[in-house]
Amino acid sequence: MAMMSSCGNISVQSADQLKQLKDIFMRFDMDSDGSLTQLELAALLRSLGLKPSGDQIHLLLGDIDANGNGLVEFEELVSAILPDITHQILINEAQLLEVFQLFDRDGNGFITPAELAGSMAKMGHPLTFRELSDMMKEADSNGDGVVSFFEFTSIMANSAADFLGIKLNHSVK
Repeated sequence: MAMMSSCGNISVQSADQLKQLKDIFMRFDMDSDGSLTQLELAALLRSLGLKPSGDQIHLLLGDIDANGNGLVEFEELVSAILPDITHQILINEAQLLEVFQLFDRDGNGFITPAELAGSMAKMGHPLTFRELSDMMKEADSNGDGVVSFFEFTSIMANSAADFLGIKLNHSVK
């Protein structure tokens, strides 16, 4: 039997899931505005191992977006999925960290160009200097010369959005 937290009807396990969900939400809130766009929502779902179509994302956004502003705030996401969150979702997030750690050979929390080149070569995909430079430029959003886990998850989110065929709409209406 789960112990009850101070929130009353939320078990300790659910409180842990809520914290993990908040961490995931913050990683995919690419502009840190406290809400997810359709692209960011698609990337988050993709990171959780789900493969929704563009139309499914649009419908889901309409269902989750309780205040009708075209965005998903954390509270709306919690209301929509916390009852259904599973251990598998958390495993998928851990798997993303494991992939990051495969590239982060020295374990310092950052992927250097040398680590990226070495890892890609080891996987049978050696990179030219130009390819390496382009990959680092795309992934290193803050320009510090290395890729953090946050930047890694962002680039994975963008890849998922491209895969799903969702275009980023920068204008907020």
